[in-house]
Amino acid sequence: MKIAMIGHKRIPSREGGVEVVVEELATRLVKNGYQVDVYNRRGRNVQDKNADKDKKKLKNYKGVKVITIPTINKKGIDALIYSFFSSIRASLGKYDVLHYHAEGSCAMLWIPHLFKKKIIVTIHGLDWQRSKWGGFATKYIRFGEKLAVKYADEIIVLSKGVQKYFKNTYNRDTVFIPNGVNKPEMRKADIIKEKYGLEKDNYILFLARIVPEKGLHYLIEAFKQINTNKKLVIAGGASHTNDYLEKIKKMASEDKRIIMTGFVQGQELEELYSNCYLYCLPSDVEGMPISLLEAMSYGCTCLVSDIEENLQVIGKYANSFKKSNVEDLKNVLYNMLNTEGRNREEISNYVLNKYNWDLVVQQTEKIYQ
Repeated sequence: MKIAMIGHKRIPSREGGVEVVVEELATRLVKNGYQVDVYNRRGRNVQDKNADKDKKKLKNYKGVKVITIPTINKKGIDALIYSFFSSIRASLGKYDVLHYHAEGSCAMLWIPHLFKKKIIVTIHGLDWQRSKWGGFATKYIRFGEKLAVKYADEIIVLSKGVQKYFKNTYNRDTVFIPNGVNKPEMRKADIIKEKYGLEKDNYILFLARIVPEKGLHYLIEAFKQINTNKKLVIAGGASHTNDYLEKIKKMASEDKRIIMTGFVQGQELEELYSNCYLYCLPSDVEGMPISLLEAMSYGCTCLVSDIEENLQVIGKYANSFKKSNVEDLKNVLYNMLNTEGRNREEISNYVLNKYNWDLVVQQTEKIYQ
C-alpha cells in the first residue's frame, strides 16, 4: 500500500508531538513494506534554529520519501497554504490512503474527498482549545474538525476524553490508538554539567514547548514559593508565542535557581531526562503528551496537572495536582521534594509495556487495510 502523510511541520524534527508521531509511524511502516510519502512544510523551524539548513534538500529519510511544500513564514497562514497545496498534490497522486494529522490540516479534506480518496485522520488533541490561537484561527481549526467528522473514513484519537468528545458532540465513532515510546538510553550528566552546572537529582525538569497551554507560568510561580536547593530547568522553544516566551523569561530572571536551556535534542535531551529529580508537566490542554511518556520511560518521578489526558498516561505511577491551581501545585511539589522518589524501574517498565510503537503501527495498519 502507498500512504501519504499530511499535517505535520517536518520530519525528522522534535518541534512537537505530531512530528514525533509521524516520524515513528512512517519509518516503521516502511520497514513493514509500505510505501510512505510525507509532505513536509517548508519554513522556519521556530524551535530548532539550526535545523533548516539540513532539511531543505532532504528527499528521503530512512526509506520515507520526503516531499517539501513551499509556504510563507506567517503564523496561521503558513499552515493553511501548506495544507491546500499538499492536499492537491496528494489527491493527484496514486495513494491508497491519505493520512491527515491534526485538526487544522483537515480543513482541506474536501479536496481529497472530491477525488474519492480514502482518508484517515489522527486527532492529536482539540487544537482550538489552545490559547495561542486567535479568533479566526480557532474557527478555522474547528472547521477542520467538522470536516474530519464529515469526510474521514476513519478517525484516530489519542485519548479516551477526546473519544467521548467526538461521540457526544457529533455522534461520531472514533478509534482509540495512543502514542508510543521507545526504550531510552540512560546518560550521565556530562553535557548538562558542563553547560549548566547540573548534576544528578539536583533539578526539577520542565521539557515541552513554551506555550501558554503547557502551564509553565504556574510551575514558576509555585517553585518561587518553595525553599529548596534544587534548580528548575526549563527546556524547550517557543512556537509562535514570542510574547509568552518573554513573559516566562522575565519570571525566570527573578530567581537564580531557574535555568532556561532553549530547545534541546540528542544527547543533551537524554541527559536531562536521565538525571532529573522530578519531571513536571502542568498543562491546561494536551492531546497525548510525548514528553510525559518519554520522562516515564526514563523512570522519572513525575508530577502532572489532573487533566484526563495526563491521568490516562500516568496511571498510579505519578502524582497530580489540580489544574491551573498554583497553591495546590506548590503543596504537592513541596511534598515530593521532601519525600523519597518512586521506583524508577517500575515506572519505566509500566510505560514501555503499555505504550509500544510497534503495537501502535499494528493497530494503524488494520485501519489502513
